[in-house]
Amino acid sequence: MNNKLLHTPEGVRDIYGREYDNKAYLEEQLSKIIDSFGYRKVQTPTFEFFDVFSKEVGTIPSNELYKFFDKENNTLVLRPDFTPSIARCAAKYFCDSNEPLRLSYLGSAFTRTDSLQGKLEESTQLGAEFIGDDSVFADGEVIALSINCLKEAGLKDFRVSVGHIGYFKGLCEEAGIDDETELELRKLISGKNYFAAQELIEEKEIASPYKEKLLGIADSFNDLDSLQAAGENVGSERSVKALERLEQLYKVLCSYGVEKYVSFDLGMLSKYNYYTGVIFRVYTYGLGRAIVKGGRYDNLLMHFGKNAPAIGFGLQIDDILEALSSQNIALPLKEEPTYIIYNPDDLEEFSKALKKAEELRSLGKSVILNSKTNP
Repeated sequence: MNNKLLHTPEGVRDIYGREYDNKAYLEEQLSKIIDSFGYRKVQTPTFEFFDVFSKEVGTIPSNELYKFFDKENNTLVLRPDFTPSIARCAAKYFCDSNEPLRLSYLGSAFTRTDSLQGKLEESTQLGAEFIGDDSVFADGEVIALSINCLKEAGLKDFRVSVGHIGYFKGLCEEAGIDDETELELRKLISGKNYFAAQELIEEKEIASPYKEKLLGIADSFNDLDSLQAAGENVGSERSVKALERLEQLYKVLCSYGVEKYVSFDLGMLSKYNYYTGVIFRVYTYGLGRAIVKGGRYDNLLMHFGKNAPAIGFGLQIDDILEALSSQNIALPLKEEPTYIIYNPDDLEEFSKALKKAEELRSLGKSVILNSKTNP
């Protein structure tokens, strides 16, 4: 037998037994929390046309996509990111509606990564998208919802880092930075590659006052006082408005009673270029990457023909499970099945065993019906 038949390709894996039970339980419980906020489930295709995730949309780079062709020679991609898919779906089915939409999803996303990183290329994401409301209250609802989900999962020690893309963009406008340089600088700061960011700023001969301001946004985890102090050092109206929005958001989150989980990171950027405003990520102990990613994308739906603001988030289910494990937080054990044994040579005994099994199953029990000849 070819040994390759027993193995999965690099970047994907099988999930079974207790690990699968934990995953299914977590997905079910977190879905209930999202449902309780009035979000309705949608399911989008695992693969879409390439244009849904093109450079113009502002999603991940083309070389990170799994691409293939259909019989008409259209380029298709495995879904790398749910947000453009949900935006396309909302534009298709709710194009003429001005009512706010609350949509949720669950499924796999696929991203090609460097094999040296050791990351899975298929990940399970559960998320929510709030479409049609550009207010700070929508921002607050989405962030508070993500916090409620993590608390339901059993996590206690986590931090929600909140930023605003407008602050960075305002600084770039103030410094006269062109779009191409802004995008490259954004990637470097998003990847926490501050030395390369400094080299780029020096290469472009950006004036000293703006150089310090741009490099200064790398200072993360600011409290509200630091946020207010940042406003005293910027002249861009766009940057000032971004800071004011974050201050308003903090007050809304205080109303939800979740402010203790929140800090501000003005260097919070993203490789997703469709984000336009508030952006946030959630980190916890024992894991070096974000377990929740989210933000506001007010222009994305326009690519699909619907003019509507939106904000959403995605829970990284596999990473949350890893965090729970590293913090020794156990999820409830699934009830073990009841075994009923019968003699295969005795039809009457089998009928009685079957009746008993059906009674227990009607009560929601898991029952395994085995003959005495089975091992």
